[in-house]
Amino acid sequence: MSPPEDHFGEHVAARYDETSAWTFDPAVVEPAVDLLASLAGEGAALELGIGTGRIALPLVARGVRVQGIDLSEAMVARLRTKAGAEAIGVKIGDFATTTVDGAFSLAYLVFNTIMNLTTQDAQVACFRNVARHLAPGGRFVIEVGVPHLQRLPPGERFRPFHVGSEHLGFDEYEIAEQGLVSHHYRIGGDGFEAIAMPFRYVWPAELDLMAQLAGMRLEERWGDWDRQPFTSESTKHVSVWEKSA
Repeated sequence: MSPPEDHFGEHVAARYDETSAWTFDPAVVEPAVDLLASLAGEGAALELGIGTGRIALPLVARGVRVQGIDLSEAMVARLRTKAGAEAIGVKIGDFATTTVDGAFSLAYLVFNTIMNLTTQDAQVACFRNVARHLAPGGRFVIEVGVPHLQRLPPGERFRPFHVGSEHLGFDEYEIAEQGLVSHHYRIGGDGFEAIAMPFRYVWPAELDLMAQLAGMRLEERWGDWDRQPFTSESTKHVSVWEKSA
């Protein structure tokens, strides 16, 4: 696999908490932390793509021991400025291959971060890397959106997901390669900003097969962190795989 590109450098990290403010709302964070804390139990948790600590810091506040891996030094630098961050060890690197010491009862990837790995090989490697870190019976949790291909007319590649006076966002699909580029255009006090973020979208059944290759099996799948049923109408899923004992 080729080395990954860091798309969360200083220009993104400096405003990440601001531009993603809705994801820091307690109504969004607390259900995720409730579920993750219950799965971690008395064990330690490993967050892949820990970022600025949106989930890790509330977990630490619940008494969960958290370690993290992240490719972006700029994002982790923001984490380090926050209260409670001194309790979190973070390794800089690609979470598909980077290892940390210890055995964990829980590993997790939230907010579509599995799609930051833009090849199938890298996503498979991520599952195998997680399996190496989990203790027997440990769980791997992923929160990721369901590809919106049902909403694309035949021959269409673009789908807007936010249209506002200061922000325009749309996704560009490359169906043959399961590619997705998320385009963001913002107008603010600093002028005009354009960001194009590449992803690889992935289907629930495909993730289940990746888990199986890594020695894990699907335990639960919900439509959100509140454990609502996952249905054909769900826009995302929260899936839990268990490592074989």
